[in-house]
Amino acid sequence: MTPTELETRNPKLETDLKEVATDIVGRAMKGGATAAECVVREGDEFSTLVRLGQVETLKESGSRAIGVRVFFGQRAASTYSSDFSRAGLDRMLSSALELAKITSEDPFGGIPPAEQLGQIAGDLDLYHEDVYSLPGPERIDYARRTEKAALDFDARIKNSEGGSFDAATGHKVLANSHGFVGEYSRSYCSVAAVPIAQTEDGGMQRDYWFSVARMLKKLDAPEKVGRIAAERTIRRLGARRVKTARVPVVFDPMVSTSILEHIFEGINGDSVYRGASFLAGKLGEKIAGDNLTVIDDGTIPGGFGTSPFDGEGIPTRRTVVIENGVLKSYLLNTYTAKKLGLQTTANASRGLAGTPGIGPGNYFLQPGQKSAKELIANIKEGLYVTEFLGQGVNLVTGDYSRGASGLWISNGELGYPVEEITVAGNLKDLFFNISEIASDLEFRGSVAAPTIRVDGLTVGGE
Repeated sequence: MTPTELETRNPKLETDLKEVATDIVGRAMKGGATAAECVVREGDEFSTLVRLGQVETLKESGSRAIGVRVFFGQRAASTYSSDFSRAGLDRMLSSALELAKITSEDPFGGIPPAEQLGQIAGDLDLYHEDVYSLPGPERIDYARRTEKAALDFDARIKNSEGGSFDAATGHKVLANSHGFVGEYSRSYCSVAAVPIAQTEDGGMQRDYWFSVARMLKKLDAPEKVGRIAAERTIRRLGARRVKTARVPVVFDPMVSTSILEHIFEGINGDSVYRGASFLAGKLGEKIAGDNLTVIDDGTIPGGFGTSPFDGEGIPTRRTVVIENGVLKSYLLNTYTAKKLGLQTTANASRGLAGTPGIGPGNYFLQPGQKSAKELIANIKEGLYVTEFLGQGVNLVTGDYSRGASGLWISNGELGYPVEEITVAGNLKDLFFNISEIASDLEFRGSVAAPTIRVDGLTVGGE
């Protein structure tokens, strides 16, 4: 996961950022705006990549930026800057005010009404200073240890794209002309390895593994990450193609999230109001099997998609998107909610400038009862997918065709590796054909899904 909001760890600067944001909003209103909002972000990050034991890249940086959006009735404009001098802020604000007078009118624009604004109280466990507790040499050593564990695992691992260690902290401030002022901090660290294995005849394969956490002490040991990366790489050696067949397809958790992402694209308010989604107009209808429940929850303490308020200053919440196969809700911001005659689900996501988009909170597929091993044990012949290549999804029609690689399932066991195959079907059918969902749900980002079995797909090979 890459943090989207970075923030300073200096309390004095945090206070200054709130003052800067509220001052910009106040000055926008004095300049004639009918509504205004300001976003300020500041943060720092560290990143290192060690390849074959040597430091290949080392980056340590800080960033600070501000953006303002102003309205003149139904006209709006936004600008942003990294120049926090008085002259720089003046230029940013005056540009926004001038642009807003000449833009086209949009009757659905505007900031949320004051009664909808607010934020979740209490500590959401999003920020831990210990991500920077290691001295620089020890951060590099984390990356080096991760790669070494992978290289030492098996003699067939002869190369590497590196071991890495990353850490970042960030802070976001949002203020608007309805009197809302909110702020929150986030932290993040990760360790990863990407080993390359080679057979005697020169065949090469690569895979990866990583661990990510809000705090350093919850990060997996570098040696564990390197070992798993090596195991995943070695099992791909000797991959072959298989004959075209219609068999059960099992999605590894690292790729089953792609199904959730396709659902997200389909229930995203932008796609829905534009009529660019096969799920448009399907609220209250059965779109999947009884075993499928999808939830978006931006309130889970410590979650990678958690925040006290969304990109417009509305308290985040838990939204049941699909319940027992029935489409219960789209995911919306204020603009798309107005377009569809609905209420926002507090999923506004925004950068420094432009209108807010839509993003997930902690968005996940509710797990089942079986272990992944038990799920696979019931399959005589099938495909276990560990990687998808390319896109090949038509959101309007639901047509689905993606390049894939993975392992062939024989008599309930993972067997030989396969590659250069395609998995094809239609999303409208696929959601109904998710026949089993495992219990191994684990968040490695804001989107998570367990192992799933899908029937009715065609595996295209020889």
